[in-house]
Amino acid sequence: MTDPQSKIRMRGVKKAFGSKVVLNGIDLDVAKGESVVIIGGSGTGKSVALKCILGLLKADEGSIQVDGQEVVGAGSRVHEEVNAKFGMLFQGAALFDSLPVWENVSFRLLAEKRVNREEAKEIAVAKLAQVGMGADVAELSPSELSGGMQKRVALARAIAADPEIIFFDEPTTGLDPIMADVINDLIVQITREAGVTALSITHDMTSARKIANRIAMLYEGKIIWAGPTEDIDHSGNDYVDQFIHGKAEGPIKMAVRA
Repeated sequence: MTDPQSKIRMRGVKKAFGSKVVLNGIDLDVAKGESVVIIGGSGTGKSVALKCILGLLKADEGSIQVDGQEVVGAGSRVHEEVNAKFGMLFQGAALFDSLPVWENVSFRLLAEKRVNREEAKEIAVAKLAQVGMGADVAELSPSELSGGMQKRVALARAIAADPEIIFFDEPTTGLDPIMADVINDLIVQITREAGVTALSITHDMTSARKIANRIAMLYEGKIIWAGPTEDIDHSGNDYVDQFIHGKAEGPIKMAVRA
C-alpha cells in the first residue's frame, strides 16, 4: 500500500530505447513537501526518469504513482489530472522569444483559459516579484534579459499556476557561480514558502547540497544510493564518493572518444 505522505513513488521503472537500457529498475520515493535531487553523470537517465513521471515517455515496466494515482499506462484524463499538479523549470529556461516576459510567465494560465489577459498579467507581475524582479521586466522580451534573468523568469513561470510539485531540470546550467547561488536560494525560498514538493536533476553538487533535503544517485539505470543530504559525504559508496568529489580515478569509467 502506498504511503499516504508520498507524492511520487517509483517502483521497478524500466525504460530502453532499442538495445540501450537507460532505466533498469528505478525505485524512488519523494515525500510530500520534500526536496529530492537526483544526481548522476550525463547520459545516466536523469532526464528520462523525469519524462517518465511527466508522461512524456512511457515506462516499459514498473509503477509510477503521483498521490497514489498510477500514471504508467494511464489514459489522457489521468495524465491531465496529474500534470495539473506539476510546474517545471526547464534546462536553459526555454522561454518563448516571440512573447513578452509576462506572457511567458502566465503562458499556462492563458493556454488553459484559467484567467483573462488582465488577470494573467497581474499574476505574472506578482510571480516575478517572488523571484526578485520588478514590474518593468514584464514588458521586456526574453532576448533583452541576461541568462540569470531568463532563469528567474522561467522560475516565475514554474510557480505561476501554484503547483503542488515542481521539477527542476539542471537549474543552474550555464550560470556563473554567483547567479547559480542566487537561483539556488530562490528555489529553497519558494519551495519552503509554498510547501511544495520538489524533484530536481543535476550534476552540480553545489546546487544539490543547497536545495535538497535528500539526494539520490542514478548510475547504470538504478538508484545506487539515497539518503539525507548531510549523509552524502559519508555514504560508504565508492561510486558516490567519486562523483561528488569529481575524481577521474574510481569505479566510474567515463567513455572517451578520440
